Amino acid sequence: MRSRDDHCSSELVAIHKGIPLTARDNGTYRKVGSRECQPGVSYYVGERARLIPRGTSIIDLDRYPAPDLAIEVANSSLLTDQGTKRLLYEDLQVSEYWVVDVQKAQILAYSVADQGSKRIDVSQVLPGLAIALLEETLRRSQETDQAQAGAWLLSQLQ
Repeated sequence: MRSRDDHCSSELVAIHKGIPLTARDNGTYRKVGSRECQPGVSYYVGERARLIPRGTSIIDLDRYPAPDLAIEVANSSLLTDQGTKRLLYEDLQVSEYWVVDVQKAQILAYSVADQGSKRIDVSQVLPGLAIALLEETLRRSQETDQAQAGAWLLSQLQ
């Protein structure tokens, strides 16, 4: 899980579990009365995976629902990602929000509901996925390469 590949593990899990998933890299989300946001990557999961028309780069949240999962990679923006951006994703009603702290090889995962959020250890959007497993995959990706880290992750999902 490096800056551009931070979402590979999530995609591998979805593939392994047969969960429909559509990624939006650097997509823009807009809602009247809220600031817009551009998460590093976001996902629509399950029956919502094909909801947004292909080629749509700016998603109107007054017309379409917010993504199920938004992920920010924090190289130098950890405080902003945990504070201001988390509040924004709460307001936009994203179901789950992850902050990848690259320096500490840590993933801060939040479940969002009722315009608030709480830390979680297991994803609600990718059922049964332990955040600790993703953190270990992140550590391994920093020590080896993406293919080896991904292979390790898949072996743990067996």
